[in-house]
Amino acid sequence: MSLRKLPEARTFPRPQNYQWDAPSDVLTKWAEHPLAAAPSANGADTDTVISLFDVIGEDGWTGGGVTANRISAALRSIGNKDITVRINSPGGDMFEGIAIYNLLRAHPARVTVEVMGWAASAASIIAMAGDDIRMGLGSFMMVHNAWGVVIGNRHDMRDAATLFDQFDAAIADIYQARTGMKRADIEQLMDAETFMNPTQAVEYGFADGVTDDADHASGTAVSASATVPSQIRAKRRIDAALAQQGITRSERRKMFCQIAGMHDAADTATHDAGFHAAAIQRLIDTIRS
Repeated sequence: MSLRKLPEARTFPRPQNYQWDAPSDVLTKWAEHPLAAAPSANGADTDTVISLFDVIGEDGWTGGGVTANRISAALRSIGNKDITVRINSPGGDMFEGIAIYNLLRAHPARVTVEVMGWAASAASIIAMAGDDIRMGLGSFMMVHNAWGVVIGNRHDMRDAATLFDQFDAAIADIYQARTGMKRADIEQLMDAETFMNPTQAVEYGFADGVTDDADHASGTAVSASATVPSQIRAKRRIDAALAQQGITRSERRKMFCQIAGMHDAADTATHDAGFHAAAIQRLIDTIRS
């Protein structure tokens, strides 16, 4: 168990018609201004460091996403050693976030969490598993109520609202156990979709300290942009731009598949990966104009 003996988070069966997404405003900031270097192929920078530098949940479109299965494999490889978990994520799948939190809080050795850029939404849940939570200068933590899309009739919507009440209560349980805040205060922060800088996060109990190490400094953002492939960066930017227009994640994925299919059919001799970064950037500029 974690050194703080944090409680296990409640888990729920995933609704059949539930679609997860990251908050569009955070997704935009994260996609345009990466604040930490990209993770290695297996997710571990060293033998005892696990990097969460992507959306939470599987994202087949970019070939990325942080899943509970990936974290479980990393923990098995590390064994009973102290670990450091580095986070720069806009959030995503709440179910995966809770599962990863439970995996980390059950780790038998010390868990240090370093927020390198963003720990938003589901990523903030994961951060709570740290015995020691450190935030870099310029980083942010964001908490809010359960987020997702449910498709169906009015009965489905009523059932979904009841279920989301339970989700919110489970998330609040995690925050309350880690911060020691009053329940009403935590619920107020969640209702307001609160962004916390390092000083505020420490004040509220969501973090234990602020670090000004070079790894967290603004210069790291440049290396992050250089290490993430240009096509993936372009895909993330257009995904964020469409999300801000209110287009759901599933609809965005359908649009991307259609665009990629048209491009393949029109230019099979010269295409490199289905999408051209320059063409995607022009589309982003059109959406914003």
